[in-house]
Amino acid sequence: MQFAITHPMHSHPYNPELVTGAGIAQVATAAEKAGFGGFGFTDHPAPTRRWLQAGGHDALDPFVAMGFAAAHTTTLRLIPNIVVLPYRNPFVVAKAGATLDLISGGRFTLAVGVGYLKREFAALGVAFDERAELFEEALQVIRAVWTTDEVTVEGKHFSAAGIAAHPRPAAAPPIWVGGNTSAARARVARYAQGWCPFRAPALLAQTARTAPLETVEHLASGIDDLRRRLEDAGRDPSGVDITFTNDTGGSPGADDFNADEFLSGVAELEKVGVTWIQVTVPGDSLAHTLETIEEFGGSVIAPATTRRA
Repeated sequence: MQFAITHPMHSHPYNPELVTGAGIAQVATAAEKAGFGGFGFTDHPAPTRRWLQAGGHDALDPFVAMGFAAAHTTTLRLIPNIVVLPYRNPFVVAKAGATLDLISGGRFTLAVGVGYLKREFAALGVAFDERAELFEEALQVIRAVWTTDEVTVEGKHFSAAGIAAHPRPAAAPPIWVGGNTSAARARVARYAQGWCPFRAPALLAQTARTAPLETVEHLASGIDDLRRRLEDAGRDPSGVDITFTNDTGGSPGADDFNADEFLSGVAELEKVGVTWIQVTVPGDSLAHTLETIEEFGGSVIAPATTRRA
């Protein structure tokens, strides 16, 4: 089991300490020192004020910010949470991803989702109703760019002939696909090396335009479905990562957080096939963020690592 955090810009307005170079560097280096395996940023280039005031959050550009984090770390994987792939031309995503992977020494994982905010799509000039088609085509293009010397694409949305986008990464970075639906799991089986479902009660699922997922039992059913799809595709399910959050034990950084209960939840998730835990840390102040990361490393990551050994 590995643990990852997303840079804690959970709110609007954000804490200004978290958007400085020094703040990003301190969070990234603290995460690496504490034993976290992954660190990333969210992706909202053009959110509406209405969404922000209804509980949304501000965001940095994930590729720029991960590049800065890469310069201050040596082992931490750079895992966005998540890149909304239809927002961008896949050749540009492939170039950004290859660059980040090269400068970080092969530490990039491209975690991607379809997206759900209609007005953000409109602001970026992307057809919301075509987002699933754009997503599928983009996945094919990115993989081809990373693995082929000369790429020719004749798709509905993207066409190119004889593209040779160098420098290529030494090995194609893993792609993780977000979403709770059967369509998301089908995309993992076809294109990806990881699945990123998220805990979603009915109301949140409706807002995020995905399937509800509330319990470990719901997650286990989805994992079983994914494994069947992978086997049908001739792939080994053990080679595909699965990320999820752990609510057992409360929230790290809160007064009532219980590390032993959290570890019990980790063990339960590991039994059903989860390989990465996405951990939420507080973003109310940089000091609280750093303190929580250090404490979580000592009370959860270190014991979890000892138990595995």
